[in-house]
Amino acid sequence: MSRNSVVNISTAAPEDQLAYLRGCAHDEARSFLRAYDWTGDPRRVLGWVMAQRFMDLGTALTVFLNGQPHRFNYMPKRDIPKELAGAALMLDSICLRLNSGFYLVWPDQDVDDRSRILRWLEAQAEDRREGRQGRYVLDERIVATLLENELRLDREAETAVYYERRSLLRDLFSPVLELGVSRRMLRFHPPQEDHDDDLTNLRY
Repeated sequence: MSRNSVVNISTAAPEDQLAYLRGCAHDEARSFLRAYDWTGDPRRVLGWVMAQRFMDLGTALTVFLNGQPHRFNYMPKRDIPKELAGAALMLDSICLRLNSGFYLVWPDQDVDDRSRILRWLEAQAEDRREGRQGRYVLDERIVATLLENELRLDREAETAVYYERRSLLRDLFSPVLELGVSRRMLRFHPPQEDHDDDLTNLRY
């Protein structure tokens, strides 16, 4: 896709942006989202794409911070202007997914926005020291899996034969959620879909 096409889609109508995101490669979608313009109500576009399984933790954090959550972090919900309510609710949704472990760290992918993430965590820690708590409190344990690269996988060292898609999710989730089960044993769990236990169905 040409540079002009990317520029055009960034200013296109929400339905055109959605059509683009549904049809483009996952890397292109993540690149588009890192530069997404939060002007107006972002829910129509972000509400769908931020619930997709190709979203990684680093991109999700960048999208979250691009939404300027500090605008609403200490503002009572009743005081949020009507024209900004959609943005605040979208930030609520992203924060919930971030803290649930929905977004995973892709192997061998570095952090694009480390300095802004660290500044948010530092402000969050200062709030805690002073007895305050904002609306958006990120789980430092989950963010640390990205910043400290705790979940990098060495695929060449793996010898077990297992289901690729399901094993990657299980392999990454188990240390974060402290399942108490060997990650290697979880790889032999067969694929299954439970639509009742799926954060892609989250409604806000």
